[in-house]
Formats: sequence, structure tokens, C-alpha cells
Amino acid sequence: MKLYTVSWQNRPLVCLESQPGWLTPLPYETMNHLLMDAPDHRDQVLARAAKGRGEFSLGDVTVLAPIPHPRQDVICLGMNYRAHKAEAEQFDPAAFTRQGQAVYFSKRATACPGPGAPIPGHFDLVDSLDYETELAVVLGRDAKNVAEADAFDYVFGYTIVNDVSARNLQTGHKQWYFGKGLDGFTPMGPCLVTRDEFAQPPALAIRTYVNGELRQDAVTDQLLFSIPHILHELSQGMTLQAGTIIATGTPAGVGMGFDPPKFLKAGDVVRCEIDGIGVLENPVE
Repeated sequence: MKLYTVSWQNRPLVCLESQPGWLTPLPYETMNHLLMDAPDHRDQVLARAAKGRGEFSLGDVTVLAPIPHPRQDVICLGMNYRAHKAEAEQFDPAAFTRQGQAVYFSKRATACPGPGAPIPGHFDLVDSLDYETELAVVLGRDAKNVAEADAFDYVFGYTIVNDVSARNLQTGHKQWYFGKGLDGFTPMGPCLVTRDEFAQPPALAIRTYVNGELRQDAVTDQLLFSIPHILHELSQGMTLQAGTIIATGTPAGVGMGFDPPKFLKAGDVVRCEIDGIGVLENPVE
């Protein structure tokens, strides 16, 4: 199932794509309310909606981020593809060299741009704006002390996140929160796809184009630290609430990985693709 948050007649709606290109509204105020609903009840609601013929088409609405306002900061994995780890360490060994353990950080995401919405460059602060296409895991129930074998039971679905990054702030402050968390730095979309649509773990082609040039090209099962590892490790010491978004890392090909670097500038268009989920495309302003 594909779930959308859309703007229709100037009001947000949570919808299910019940027929190709046709949306059926769901009885939830926001996607967060859907994710916090009791799983058995939520499954019944979705099953009923899936039988609908749709009330309006995707072409008649503005698609927003599936979770425009996350309940909490997004949890992110750093350097979770081997080739990206190598390019990051080459760009700035002091800032990016890590050994042995998963790198977790938090990304401020009070408002996430959806497809077509601009990425603010913050060029008064940023001289090295970068992109990172990532598979994001969205939890559908609270997770605590999760065994790796049970991890996917807690996953509701998947979406695309562009982990936009200000490299000068990220490396200059020797931590990543400021450089990753500026307003508008978490584009998300176009939809939230339920986990049953994919194998577990999902092995999906992931790509990034900047102004039509292919920059990133990999598969989402190439993670150094898997989704079960992530959910098991993080849930040992904290409760991951329903609605938690975990961005699982980006493959090689980010702007800082080129020689010379290929950072974003105003007017660039970043196109993030993951097969089976769709396209998230945003201009830089």
C-alpha cells in the first residue's frame, strides 16, 4: 500500500492509493495519528480503504511529505555504505573517520519539504551544500528491547529522505546536528509504502540525479549495519516510539566525494529515487 499526505482544496488529507493514481481519504488527522493508532485497528481501516475506487486523482492534489511534521527528530545513520564511508573519510579524515560501531545522529526536522518544494540553501551560512538520498524506515509501534529476528514486526513502512547537509557546519563543529538540521534540510516523499510491498530487508535500487547527472547509484541492502541491527541496538537503551523515522544512510556519490567537490548551488534540482517508492525531486533556492 502507498500512503500519502496531500493538500486538497487547501486542507491536508491522509490518503491511501486505492487504485493506481486514485486516492481514498483516511480517517486520520495526520500520518502521525495513523502511525500511533493500535495496529489491529489501523490494519482494518487500511483494508477497508484499499477496496475503494478513489475519490480524487493524484493529479488533482499537491503531494506533501508523508510526515510533514515528525513527532521527534529523525534518527540517522552516518557512513552506513562502505564506499560512502571511504569518500567521507577522504574528504575530512578528522571529521568522518569512525571504526567498528554504527554512527547515529539526530536530525532536526520540524517541517519536511515534500516533492517539488524548495530546499533552502541557507547560503549566508553554508558554502558546501550537499545531498544524501536515503531509505527511511518508519515505525508503526513502540519498540523496546527488540530482538533482531523480530525487528521487521515494528516497521510500518518506508519512504525517501534527502539528508541535506551543510558540510562546512558539519565538519567545523565536529558534530553533525547543526550542519544537518537547518530548516528545510529534510525533504521527504513522495509516499509511505507499507513493508509488505517489499522483501525484508528491502533490496531496492537507490539513485540521485543533480540537474540530470547521475550521482548516486546503489542498492538498499548494501548497508554496513542492517535494519535489524539498528532497531535491536537502539531499542536496548531507549524506547523508539511509533512514528519514529530512521534514515539508514546514503551510498557513495555525494557532492563532497568528487574531486573537486560538486556542491549544490541555487537553481540546482536534486532528484532522489528509490524503486518501489518513487521520486522525490526538489529545487535548491
